[in-house]
Amino acid sequence: MSVKNPEEIKEVLDIIKSRRSIRKYLEVPVEWDKVANIVEAGRYAPSSGNIQNFRFIVCTDKAKRTGIANACLEQDWMLEAPVHIVVVCDFTMAKQYYGVRGERLYSIQNCAAAVQNMMVAATALGLGSCWVGAFEEDELINLLKIPSYVRPQAVITLGYSNEAPPVPPSYTVEHMVYLENWGSKIRDGAMFENWFYLGTKAKKHLGNLAGKLGKAIGKKIDDKKTKQKSQELTPENPEEIQNNQSF
Repeated sequence: MSVKNPEEIKEVLDIIKSRRSIRKYLEVPVEWDKVANIVEAGRYAPSSGNIQNFRFIVCTDKAKRTGIANACLEQDWMLEAPVHIVVVCDFTMAKQYYGVRGERLYSIQNCAAAVQNMMVAATALGLGSCWVGAFEEDELINLLKIPSYVRPQAVITLGYSNEAPPVPPSYTVEHMVYLENWGSKIRDGAMFENWFYLGTKAKKHLGNLAGKLGKAIGKKIDDKKTKQKSQELTPENPEEIQNNQSF
């Protein structure tokens, strides 16, 4: 079902834009219902042929999180996050349907989509997160008892943020978007950024016009019905009015 309310669309975009990589966390446990919703968001990520060959290993045990942080090139800041989600991939499924390309490309893309979904969901739920991609693969495999046909792809740290990182610098839209062909830049980046908002504003304006038009048409129909009913109730002969009066 598509989102029809412009405000809801804007809210989704605001959540995406407000996501940050958080590396400092409060010593506050994360509610399990939030973890479940975040994993559910990952489950709904797109995947090649809808094979959904990603899997999620949720870790809250301190010793296990310590092992994960050590495997991630000893990034000790990860220990502050009360939840680690290790995203792994079953390559055999992708290889079965799509060969080498499915094994080496589609599987990675599938997991990346799931990671992004979960991080956006975490932001919407008031949590901080960080995508960790640097790790010793064999160490994670041994630590988490991952079978040989499954490989880790990413680690997501989750928790309540204890920092307010500034908005990172980024390229402007005119430096990142081409129209029709590579290198064909748009001239007015501000105009491109406002397309969505102008479009929703126009839709809202048209909706208001349609509503007013509908009310006007409805009023005319009601007036016509009232007039017809009045004519039906009014006798043609005035004497009938006197004869029909009763008390």
